[in-house]
Amino acid sequence: MAESVSRPALTPSVFYKDPWAALDWLEKAFGFERCMVITDQDGNLAHSEMRVGGDGLIYVGSEWAEFVASPASIGGKNTQMLHVRVDRDIDGHCARARAAGAVVPQDPADQFYGDRTYRAQDPEGHVWVFGQAIRQVSREEAEQASGLKIEGWM
Repeated sequence: MAESVSRPALTPSVFYKDPWAALDWLEKAFGFERCMVITDQDGNLAHSEMRVGGDGLIYVGSEWAEFVASPASIGGKNTQMLHVRVDRDIDGHCARARAAGAVVPQDPADQFYGDRTYRAQDPEGHVWVFGQAIRQVSREEAEQASGLKIEGWM
């Protein structure tokens, strides 16, 4: 039996008007790594995958059907944000993204739940949230700091 490739239980896909430019930009700005690129007979991107950290995976594709679109094609609207765990130097990660042209609507800031996060928009308008755990917080501490009632806690 052939050795199988380990896959996460959930893999998001993001769609771009220019997926080739997106692959280059995601490498430069966020440090993602291409692990699979499939092209068709005309050299168009048919499928691509990028590794994020040790166990993250994301598919990057084109606007291949009427029901998929880049935010750049629909007035900048997003129906989701992608959250990515960073192991170290969240502030340096943000500086790298900004230097590559990311719009940063939220600079790195400590959160009540123990992470330091920032938000970045890529050139086509996808919103990415990057977070680094900086301290352990109990549910009770998070509730007290936020004023929110929290059910479930990791």
